[in-house]
Amino acid sequence: MEIDLALLADAATVDVSGKLNILGIFDRIAVGELPAHHPHLSLILRLSASLGEAGSHKIEIVLKGPDGTRIMGMNGEFSVGPGPAVAGGQIRIPQVLNIERLTFPQAGRYHFDVSLDGEHHVSIPLFVQEAGGGIPPVQA
Repeated sequence: MEIDLALLADAATVDVSGKLNILGIFDRIAVGELPAHHPHLSLILRLSASLGEAGSHKIEIVLKGPDGTRIMGMNGEFSVGPGPAVAGGQIRIPQVLNIERLTFPQAGRYHFDVSLDGEHHVSIPLFVQEAGGGIPPVQA
């Protein structure tokens, strides 16, 4: 199983046909003061599995701060069922995780580490910077 899309956005949905709709992709926020409280972000993943990988799988997502400390984490289990395969015999599974009221204690590079079945697959960076030098702060 692979993750072929991983990003942060203002909002995202998956419609009944499985189409992924994404609004406002970003990898940085500028804040007026620290600690900063960000009201909402959507973490978007698209998993790609082969037909032989149907069954139960574990996922873990951990947000780490600039100094490597764990800010938040979550884990869960999901099932991959046989479904319509795209070219190459792959099943695509879009996932949207809405995260509310994140607090960033300091400026710097944060990252969401995503693991599937105990194996690290991707890190999604998020840069938090203090507004200055004429850059207007992003609502956070």
